[in-house]
Amino acid sequence: MPKRKRQPSDSSSSSRDSESGEADDSDDSHASSRVTRNGTHRARSEKRTTHTKRPRKQRKTASSDESDSDQGSSRTAKEKGKKDTPLQIGVSNTRSTPVCLEPECPIPGCNSTGHLTGKYDKHYTISGCPLYHNAMAAECKARREEYFSEHRSRELTTTDSRIGLRKQSPTREQKVKRNEVLDARKKLGIPEAVQMEHSQHQQQYEKSREPLLKGLTSKYDLRLFQQAQMKACDELEYEITQHYQLSNKQEYRIKKIEIGRYELETWYSSPYPEEYARLPKLYLCEFCLKFMKSATILRRHSAKCVWRHPPGDEIYRKANISVFEVDGKKNKIYCQNLCLLAKLFLDHKTLYYDVEPFLFYVMTEADTQGCHVVGYFSKEKNSFLNYNVSCILTMPQCMRQGYGKMLIDFSYLLSKVEEKIGSPERPLSDLGLISYRSYWKDVLLNYLTTYNGNEISIKDLSQETAVNANDIVSTLQALGMLKYWKGKHLVLKRQDLLEEYLEKKARKFPEKDSRKLDPSCLKWTPIQNITTTS
Repeated sequence: MPKRKRQPSDSSSSSRDSESGEADDSDDSHASSRVTRNGTHRARSEKRTTHTKRPRKQRKTASSDESDSDQGSSRTAKEKGKKDTPLQIGVSNTRSTPVCLEPECPIPGCNSTGHLTGKYDKHYTISGCPLYHNAMAAECKARREEYFSEHRSRELTTTDSRIGLRKQSPTREQKVKRNEVLDARKKLGIPEAVQMEHSQHQQQYEKSREPLLKGLTSKYDLRLFQQAQMKACDELEYEITQHYQLSNKQEYRIKKIEIGRYELETWYSSPYPEEYARLPKLYLCEFCLKFMKSATILRRHSAKCVWRHPPGDEIYRKANISVFEVDGKKNKIYCQNLCLLAKLFLDHKTLYYDVEPFLFYVMTEADTQGCHVVGYFSKEKNSFLNYNVSCILTMPQCMRQGYGKMLIDFSYLLSKVEEKIGSPERPLSDLGLISYRSYWKDVLLNYLTTYNGNEISIKDLSQETAVNANDIVSTLQALGMLKYWKGKHLVLKRQDLLEEYLEKKARKFPEKDSRKLDPSCLKWTPIQNITTTS
């Protein structure tokens, strides 16, 4: 292709687009400075096709035939061309743009093609990977077509029969099929060649592939298992896609957690790490509270986890109920995991990672497997406002069983040992406020039923029960037992409320009644306040 050279007449030709029609040199210089974007883009493309670079010295030593106005017009045209033309690849002033990588299957050697269900052309999870399940994409599609063809034929046979009127007896074909399956199960045996093939497959791929199922069972049972596996994978894929399609940030959170033998639906979001917070379900170890992505990882962790109770000192034990004191400075990871777990069920919690200034009191219920967490509360080591609780939580599976009041009672028991008057830190959650008001009501009515004096003061009540005076006043006002008469506040001993409380106490279940703290079972020494002088 012959090289084109830029003619000096380009500047004059560009002057035809100007508004003025005059032909003098001064007007031509002004008009030639107005260069369109297309003309500049064409000039740049011509420069790239010639593959020649003009040095700056050559511009300065131009021929004397060109006028100063032509030089000024070409310079302004180049400057406008730089501003108007878009940035392209190959130009020196390109901007770096972020590259969005497509997710890939985590199995090594897999190119993310196909799906175990045969429904999709791509997969990004282990559960949907055909290679992990020792299958091919075409084989998965054939299984899906075979399953649906059998399902349609079964529907056609059942709609014609009167299945809703009476119990149908098996047909001749069904009896023959049943006998064939039973004979195949009786003749089942694993040859040595198949065992060698399984062991070699396990040594070669280890945990990156599913164990071979060939020869372990009959073909009929193997096909049933593969169909059930396909349906489970399809349901999991639907759940994941529905989770990632949520646009609302409040709904885009962890929906369920599995801890121990319970599966719990969460109430609020929690600031777990990004790769965990985007999952619809999280798996937690019930002893060390480590969080994991899948049930397989949890199963492997449970086989190696040596923890059977919370870290720290056991300061209380009665029957199968124990309380452990965990220092946030000594066991930082455990306390952080505990706070992240609590945020899933508390709305006003703000403490997640700065756990060093706090003590955590974890209540557990013991069995043959270990000590299972039923609730906890935290408190500051040195609280200037005498707060005896910073955060309190009863696990959802243990609610309405008396553990909440037991935790509150334990916090006030520690305040009595410290010879202090305690109060929970505000603001309280909705459930926390209900629990505390119920506890304060029971404490005050229980104290008044055993009190035989004629006069009592709020200060005496506060000293005996370790409850803050403001909390006592608000509870008495809610019960209608505090009146203002002749410039003084009087506490009315309402006999109807006391009798109702005693009747309710007598009707309590023995299980809830047995969940009372025994101060003699507490083995605890308060932490001395360490003050440093600067």
